[in-house]
Amino acid sequence: QVQLVESGGGLVQPGGSLRLSCAASGFTFSSYAMSWYRQAPGKERELVARITSAGGITSYADSVKGRFTISRDNAENTAYLQMNSLKPGDTAVYYCKATKLDRSRVIAYWGQGTQVTVSS
Repeated sequence: QVQLVESGGGLVQPGGSLRLSCAASGFTFSSYAMSWYRQAPGKERELVARITSAGGITSYADSVKGRFTISRDNAENTAYLQMNSLKPGDTAVYYCKATKLDRSRVIAYWGQGTQVTVSS
């Protein structure tokens, strides 16, 4: 059974830090690119960060560049999102996503999400 389980969310003050984890099981984790998305109330889900299957290339939304870092540990089947200098605008449900191409078809798995609230 495929599972992606996020953890590490919570309430943090502006300027604080959180590290989100995404534990994967039920598929070959090292064959999949990993992404973090977020969705705030009343807004569309947006891509926050992405990392290739071997961890060699990363990309970030402009809004988080320089503050967030995506990483992965393929030996532990886990992806991470280190979030520093958090702002109230970062408040959202954060989701991890595993993605690969199979003959030009997208195979994607989603986690259930974890709430991040940045407030004083």
